[in-house]
Amino acid sequence: MTQPPDIRRAPAAFRPFRVLDGCCIGGATEGYRRAFGPNCHITGVDIEPQPDYRGDAFHQGDVIEFIRAHGHQFDFIHVSPPCQGEGAPTKGTNAARNAAIGRTYPRLIAPTRAALETTGQPYVIENVAGSEVRKDVRLCGEMFGLAVLMHRYFELGGWTTLQPTHPRHRGRVRGWRHGEYFDGPYVAAYGKGGGKATVEEIRAAKGIDWSTDHLRLREALPPAYTEWIGAAFLASLAPTLGVAA
Repeated sequence: MTQPPDIRRAPAAFRPFRVLDGCCIGGATEGYRRAFGPNCHITGVDIEPQPDYRGDAFHQGDVIEFIRAHGHQFDFIHVSPPCQGEGAPTKGTNAARNAAIGRTYPRLIAPTRAALETTGQPYVIENVAGSEVRKDVRLCGEMFGLAVLMHRYFELGGWTTLQPTHPRHRGRVRGWRHGEYFDGPYVAAYGKGGGKATVEEIRAAKGIDWSTDHLRLREALPPAYTEWIGAAFLASLAPTLGVAA
């Protein structure tokens, strides 16, 4: 794939291609760095401190508020709203259990989308299968030869691309299920116990070598996902720049 020269090959005197990532430890950041090249500058925003963050700058605060105030200053924005309010914890019998103990989870995709649309900039919202995110692209670790499946969906704002082929899984996720242990080529990069992945296994499975924080590693996107998304975004620009994809 030929990359548009104003992003990957811009002379040093040009301003960098500015990316905003709502960030965790920067799994998405690392992928965009690989896709966009050395002329990009990536700012991470997270409500919690992220000492292992991979990018160029970090701001601790609410990402939606930051987008409303500063999002127009960036060329590309990626946000992964917390998924606890979008997936299994708020569905079915879990919803009743949570209601009984007064536990609630925020639903942040709609306000995130509203903030992003005010910027006029291309964006990506990433989340899990049960979320309200528009399912423009689905990625899976098997697409990249990773040892973690981790299906994730991506809503694309202001640009489009085609869904890549989803290859057949090679087997099961290793671990205990209903009292029976299964082996397989994939690890469960969530929770603890029951055969779930260790810190070193998650690092290897996701391709993240700059953190040993178990919780953050579990939450982080594999960089391969956003490397693919970033390359697809550049390819979508090629016709407007007169560059052959």
